Amino acid sequence: MTTANSATHFPMTIYYDASCRFCNAEMTNLMLRNEAGKLIFIDANSGDLSKAPAPYDALMRAIHGVGADGTVYTGVDCLTRAYLGIGWAWVPQLINLPGLATAARKLYPVIARNRHRLPQAPVAWVFEMALRRAARHHAKQA
Repeated sequence: MTTANSATHFPMTIYYDASCRFCNAEMTNLMLRNEAGKLIFIDANSGDLSKAPAPYDALMRAIHGVGADGTVYTGVDCLTRAYLGIGWAWVPQLINLPGLATAARKLYPVIARNRHRLPQAPVAWVFEMALRRAARHHAKQA
């Protein structure tokens, strides 16, 4: 694992669980904002895993990203770098605040392990709002 302050080399390939509504919503949100093409998305359930940085079981326990230089990022580190890739530096800055960084890194495994048990309505509402906003923004840019 690398430090939160180390440089990220893009493009970054992200391996995620598209069967999880929560994961899929966040990745769709990133996909809509990936205008610079710095992120490549692979559904760990249906994608080619021959170049995956970890076995399938590990990919299902935590999101994984692989930078252009081969560096592997997992969990919160992967997500914060994905947001850097879409130009949202404020997300990693927020998550890496003292106290919040520790909490995020402790909570991530718990949330990831229980992601299929999370109440779907609040998750869908939050992400679907973000997705609608991204779609409107994308339509205005086109």
